[in-house]
Amino acid sequence: MDDSQVLVASNRGPVSFKLADDGTLSVRRGGGGLVSAMAGLDGDILWICAALSDADRAAVRRAEDGRLDEYGAGAVRMLDIPVGTFHRAYNAVANSTLWFVHHMLYDTPNSPHFDARSRRDWQSYEAYNAAFADALARDARPGAKVAIQDYHLTLAPGMLRERRPDLKIAHFSHTPWAPPEYYRLMPDDIGRQVLEGVLGADHAGFHAEHWADAFIDCCASVLQAKVDRVARTVVHAGRVTRVGVHGLGVDGVSLRARAAEPDVRARRQALREQVGDRKLIVRIDRTELSKNIVRGLAAYRELLAKHPEWHGRVVHLAFAYPSRHDLPEYREYTAAVQRMAAEISDEFGDAGWEPLILQVNDDYPRSLAAYGLADVLLVNPIRDGMNLVAKEGPVLSEDGCALVLSREAGAAAELDEDALMINPFDVSQTAEALNQALLMPRAERAERCARLTAAATALPPQRWFAAQLDALDHRP
Repeated sequence: MDDSQVLVASNRGPVSFKLADDGTLSVRRGGGGLVSAMAGLDGDILWICAALSDADRAAVRRAEDGRLDEYGAGAVRMLDIPVGTFHRAYNAVANSTLWFVHHMLYDTPNSPHFDARSRRDWQSYEAYNAAFADALARDARPGAKVAIQDYHLTLAPGMLRERRPDLKIAHFSHTPWAPPEYYRLMPDDIGRQVLEGVLGADHAGFHAEHWADAFIDCCASVLQAKVDRVARTVVHAGRVTRVGVHGLGVDGVSLRARAAEPDVRARRQALREQVGDRKLIVRIDRTELSKNIVRGLAAYRELLAKHPEWHGRVVHLAFAYPSRHDLPEYREYTAAVQRMAAEISDEFGDAGWEPLILQVNDDYPRSLAAYGLADVLLVNPIRDGMNLVAKEGPVLSEDGCALVLSREAGAAAELDEDALMINPFDVSQTAEALNQALLMPRAERAERCARLTAAATALPPQRWFAAQLDALDHRP
């Protein structure tokens, strides 16, 4: 990376705060691929994010101009966006509209339903994006590079371009992108605004070619933009945007070091004692509609029904992190996961064998321990921008795990040759893939896992982020 100023904008920042009863604030570092990507970068970097909690807002109000440097958080500006505006932008638009469109989650006979309330929500999304654009425009020096992240901030590139045409702007979508026929579920003017917002960037990045191609198709279909699918460029309103593919990988060295720490070792021992010498099928997800947990459990149920030879010889560890429980669809989905798990245990379990262990709580060390023990890793999302579970599991596998992977995960583009690929809607096919994975000879499993690991670590977070910044130096 060169020595120019770099600004990063994302909904969730690299730090969060906790407010004690006596009013004191404590800060903790965030997790995730973007934080890892930034951790090893040197230079003049400023991260702009939103305050997500009352403690975050208290920290912003106590800090000078929203800069959190005094808390040891590094160069971070946190935006105290009005709570109502944030709630409508985040829950009603980003997570209940854009997320549903790009993951194709709507029950279309009943939803979506865009009405006057939807327009009010959209105005909040515009205001939320404008707050980021204003902050970036104020903090950026001439010629700075700006990396705007994800579906929460699709309008910000275009807004920032209007305010500061001198800047080099990138936008990265961590989600899939819907094909035109599904994208058009959104109101026409909103669909155009989102596309034109992203096209305010010089470089629009995606995890996989499939999503990049869908974005280009939407630009051609919705905006009648001039597109070059070979060069991956979009020309609209007199500007050229280059579309890039950057498949985020994992930092194998850091991941293995974390997995070697005492808390992970303790959980690994506890899991091994719990399941004995049985084969292990592992899944690790958020209780998110797109993760397809219910069909995955149904596939395991069908495996046990069709292949009774596995009774007493296999355990399914299904670890699910709570997700978006402020939305009713997610509360019901979590309940559906728990109901299915209970039915499997009631149908097949006995005094000496617990066929399924479901835990709906966030325990990262336990997940790392499960990766190491897995014989089979099940990753079957309906659609997923990337899915780092599919990459983390092989990296941490002790004896080599077999990966059963949905063809609709972004990671499929890199891992399909050595994974057992499935249609995520085909429960019977998934059940047979699980059986095939359990029967896979140990040597073949280890060889496949080694190749999966090489692919998973090909573009670790720091290189992934640096590649996007480098692309800004090569404007078409």
